[in-house]
Amino acid sequence: MTVAVEKLVRMAEQITANMAYTDDLGVVAAKVADHLNRFWDPRMRQALVDCARGVAEPLSPALSMALSRLHDIDQPHPA
Repeated sequence: MTVAVEKLVRMAEQITANMAYTDDLGVVAAKVADHLNRFWDPRMRQALVDCARGVAEPLSPALSMALSRLHDIDQPHPA
């Protein structure tokens, strides 16, 4: 994992922690996905998704669920 990708994972986990005001993972995941879709560049989201597919360390359950809810998870992006 590159330093830039590590930073994206760390930032996404921080966002997830800040949104975890409830024990309902579905609510937290929805809030995180909404935040990432609204405020993160599509290239950042795609890098995070790509990293999550091959990451050795598991992401938090809420972040993993949020990534599956991103709008562009299956859409290719130009390089």
